[in-house]
Amino acid sequence: MGCLSGSLPPLPQPPAAWLTPLVQSAAVRAFYHDQFVLPLPPGHRFPMVKYERLRSRLLAESVLDTSSLHVSPAADDEDLLRVHTPSYLDRLMAGSLSVAEQRRIGFPWSRRMVERSRRSVGGTLAASRAALDHGLGINLAGGTHHAYPDRGAGFCVFNDVAVAVRSLQADGRIRRALIVDCDVHQGDGTAAIFAGDPNVFTFSIHGARNYPHRKVPGDLDIGLADLSGDEEYLAPLSEGLWRSLAQANPEMIVYLAGADPFFDDRLGRLALSKGGLAQRDQMVLDACLGAGLPLAIVMAGGYARQIEDTVDIHLTTIRLAVEMIGASG
Repeated sequence: MGCLSGSLPPLPQPPAAWLTPLVQSAAVRAFYHDQFVLPLPPGHRFPMVKYERLRSRLLAESVLDTSSLHVSPAADDEDLLRVHTPSYLDRLMAGSLSVAEQRRIGFPWSRRMVERSRRSVGGTLAASRAALDHGLGINLAGGTHHAYPDRGAGFCVFNDVAVAVRSLQADGRIRRALIVDCDVHQGDGTAAIFAGDPNVFTFSIHGARNYPHRKVPGDLDIGLADLSGDEEYLAPLSEGLWRSLAQANPEMIVYLAGADPFFDDRLGRLALSKGGLAQRDQMVLDACLGAGLPLAIVMAGGYARQIEDTVDIHLTTIRLAVEMIGASG
């Protein structure tokens, strides 16, 4: 399977039923909202600048051009309320979150925080619709998988992937979805939202001892020991992808391509190289796009000590996806 080498097992060929292309045309749509910036205090751990730098690098290196890039729309209340409770949305809009709620999210409340969070969800919903129409859609942010219906947490205000899946289901565009979460932190909010739902399969591969300290079981969770490197990560990922595809029988896939399994990530605790992360991406792309399944990609976390390392990793994810969808066209 493509870039994989060494002793790593390849993914088995998908069943013939999966090979009927659901993709109508080979095109790329990417959505950004880096002009909506949170006002954060000096020294805050969240790397807000990475989003603008990623878009600039994508253009400078001709991975995408301006015709492929679109400003993320803001998610409306109807879509947000498919996942989040009215009382939580009301408190967010009114600015009445408690100090404890703001501390759990990790951001001080502001109207710009609410606007940016709506744009993050809207970007993932737009990317998911683009995936169904064109094969691939990308949100240059997103992946806010720690948000629950009634609360935010871990730099996550709304759960963008959950809202996108529920909205597409409500529109009748899909029934079954697979969420492949390769952020270094387990997607507890997403697992909680879809618990017991046979139509949405959640697969998370993450650091076993990392945040969140209380994991919410998803459909398939692979927890890795601290300092796990490329080989320790990629072999179980291969098995996890095979099992997820076989059990989910999805009509589309959302991929959280976190940059934070990187060895020099401040919040990561794993030890993947940039090359290993590129192999990870190629493995997911081969499994999903190679089976003719629409794929929406969101960036999720990335907190490298040198911010350009995070940007490099996100850029490679997008470059590989664009090259693959271009080759298929």
